[in-house]
Parts: sequence; C-alpha cells; structure tokens
Amino acid sequence: MDLRTLTPDFAVAPQIALDDIAEAARLGFRTLINNRPDEEVDAGLNAALQEAAAAAGLSYVHLPYYPGELSADLIAAFEAALAAAEAPVLAWCRSGTRSSHLWALSQAGRRPLDEILQTAQNAGYDLSALVPMLRAKAANSGFAV
Repeated sequence: MDLRTLTPDFAVAPQIALDDIAEAARLGFRTLINNRPDEEVDAGLNAALQEAAAAAGLSYVHLPYYPGELSADLIAAFEAALAAAEAPVLAWCRSGTRSSHLWALSQAGRRPLDEILQTAQNAGYDLSALVPMLRAKAANSGFAV
C-alpha cells in the first residue's frame, strides 16, 4: 500500500487491494473513504472492500469521484464524511490524486493556500490547477488566502 500522509489524521493512496484493509487497521486507520467509482474497478471490489473494512472494525464510505466531475455537492459530501469520520482517515482513488483534490478543497478556508499546496506537493500531488477553486472556496468561507 502506497500511503501518502497529508496530515497526522489523513492520508491518501492509489487504489488499495483487499489485503490492504487489514494493514490499514494495523496502522491505526479508523475510517476508509473510497473515491473510486465502481465502473473503474473489477465488479464487486467495492462491496468486498466494504465487507473487509467492517470485519476489521473500520468505518467505510464510498464517495465516487468521476474524472472531470468535481462538484460543490461532491466537495460538501466529502466534508461531511470527514466531519463524521473517526480519525485517522485513509482515502483512495486510482492514483490518489482525486482524493487529494477533495482533501485540499475541504481545507480551503481552514488552512492557508500555500500550506495546502505544499502539503499535497510533499505527498507527490501537484494541485496548481485547483488554485482558482481553492481561492474561491476560501473566499466564500471568509478566510483570507
């Protein structure tokens, strides 16, 4: 499992395997967020991951993020999932990029823009294309970037 830690309570990863669920639990994760749409993986994988998470005592959220379909509703749903989640949280998609996008947008208005971008960069994700969205979201929250 290729973990990319963004904060002490949040990490992203490229697609995890069924065997990675037990490892995630052993590493202390309490909540898993699957951002991979069912259509991108083998049939039944999402259900199998969810069952394995339950068996390991982990919370599991399936919040598919389709490429090119980043929306205010998806961001709000991710923020709600994070707010309800027991930390630490592990989120994944095909490469971890879409999960890092959702994390960054959930932090806009809570953390300085440079900190969000540098945190993602340190984990191997270039979020420069999201800067206009991050700025707009932060401005709507009343947070100066």
